[in-house]
Amino acid sequence: MSEHAVLVTGAAGFIGFHVAQRLLSKGREVVGLDIVNNYYDPMLKEARLEVLKRHPNFTFAKLDLADRATIKSFFAQHRFPVVIHLAAQAGVRYSLENPHAYIDANIEGFINVLEGCRHNDCKHLLFASSSSVYGANTKLPFSVHDNVDHPISLYAASKKANELMAHTYSHLYRLPATGLRFFTVYGPWGRPDMAMFIFAKAIVEGAPIRLFNYGNMRRDFTFVDDVSEAIVRLADRPAQGNPGWSSDKPDPSSSAAPWKIYNIGNNNPEQLMHVVSLLEKEFGRTATKEMLPMQPGDVPATYADVEDLARDIGFRPATTIEDGVARFAKWYRDYHNL
Repeated sequence: MSEHAVLVTGAAGFIGFHVAQRLLSKGREVVGLDIVNNYYDPMLKEARLEVLKRHPNFTFAKLDLADRATIKSFFAQHRFPVVIHLAAQAGVRYSLENPHAYIDANIEGFINVLEGCRHNDCKHLLFASSSSVYGANTKLPFSVHDNVDHPISLYAASKKANELMAHTYSHLYRLPATGLRFFTVYGPWGRPDMAMFIFAKAIVEGAPIRLFNYGNMRRDFTFVDDVSEAIVRLADRPAQGNPGWSSDKPDPSSSAAPWKIYNIGNNNPEQLMHVVSLLEKEFGRTATKEMLPMQPGDVPATYADVEDLARDIGFRPATTIEDGVARFAKWYRDYHNL
C-alpha cells in the first residue's frame, strides 16, 4: 500500500462496504478494518468482504479498535492521510440490553482512532455520528445548528460523545474532523437489524412485522449510494475552523477549531406504512402487521436539514423511496436466491 491509502473502519459493515467500493471505483487505495463480530450474521459481512477483496487496491485488516496497543502500532505503520471511521456498535434497541458493548466499541475504540490520527499526521478524520443524537428534540427538520444535549438512548449518548471527543482533538491538536449524522440508511447489502431488512424478511417468510407507535413513524430513509457519495466528496474537504464562530453564541455545528458536523439524510421523511406497502408490492405478498406501542429510546419522526451539506459539496441525496426500495428488493432476492 502506498502512503496515500484511505483507512475505512467498519469496512465489512453496511456503509463501510459501500464507501470502500466507491473509493476503489475512483482509483483510491483502501485499507479496510473490521473485527467481523456476530452482532448480526457474520456471513453477510464476509460476503461483503469477498466483493472488496476482488479489488487489487483493497487490503483487509481484522482488528479490534478497542485493542489499544495493536491499533497504536497499526496507525504508526500506515500513517493514513485520510481516515473514515464507520466502525461502531450500532442499534438503539440493543443498547438497552448490552450497554457495555457501546462503551467498548464507541468510546474506547474511538479514543484509539483519535490517538492514531493525532500521532501519525492524519490530514482528515471523518467519523460516523447518528440522527439519534437529536434525542428528545421535536423541532423538525433536525438542524446541525440546534443543541443536542438530550439523548434518549446510550447509543445516541455514545455518538454525541464521539462528536465532543473529536472536537477536543481538533481544538488541542488541530486534527481536522468531520462528523456525519446518518439518517436511516438503507439499500443493497443492508443491515439485518434495520427496518427495511426486517420487513423484507418477514414479508417473504410470512411472519408478522412489528410496527411500533402503531405504525405512526416517519423516517428520513436515505439510500446508501447517496450516503457514500456524500462521504467520498467530503473526504477531500478537510474540516476548517469557522472564522465567524463566536464563543459568545456558539454554533453547535462548527467551531474555531477545524471541526464540522453534517446531517447525511434524504430531507424527505417517509411514513413507515408507505415503505411497508412498497415492500409488499416488490415481494408480491401482504405483510401481517402487529401494531405495538412506542419503544423506549425511539423517536416518532426523523427529518434532516441538509442545507449545509448542499452548500459545501454541491450535493444532496436524491434517490426516491420507490427507486431505493426497488433496488434493495432486487438485491435481497438475488442474495437469497428467491
